Amino acid sequence: MTTVTQLRAQNQDAVHIPQYELRARKYGAGDNEMEVWQLPGPATPQLRSPRRLAGLRGRNLLLVEHRLLKHLRRQGVNAVGLMPGDQRRFAISEDEALRLGLLFRVLAPMRSLTYMEACVLGVEAMAKEEAAYWLGMVMYRKNPRRVLMALRILLTDPSIR
Repeated sequence: MTTVTQLRAQNQDAVHIPQYELRARKYGAGDNEMEVWQLPGPATPQLRSPRRLAGLRGRNLLLVEHRLLKHLRRQGVNAVGLMPGDQRRFAISEDEALRLGLLFRVLAPMRSLTYMEACVLGVEAMAKEEAAYWLGMVMYRKNPRRVLMALRILLTDPSIR
């Protein structure tokens, strides 16, 4: 049986965790978009409005969408069944937001299917701390394209592993 003190402690801990959401939108047949947003709240007082962390749309999303949807479904997010023009918003955990944000930023400019698959596997295998490190480097560095290129090289070069 939980006590009132335990419930208050759980609610206070939840207040101090950054809030994220996944926005799924369908534009037409085979033209979907997923974005990760950080929401303002008590844990992030510097945010006055939602901030977009990353997004993926079109061909690159189609290539990994089945894997993403399966993973999200295990987390309780059902982004299937959107009609053209529809948009849905889902609350996601910090861990999921870090991984999805990093994955979307890494995959956005890529074209090679084999390299994309290697990057997806590498990001999925990362610990939370490693994903947070790389996403922070990508978001707040002066030259984020260089950081992304270095990460892609680390994830796709088999001699480095």
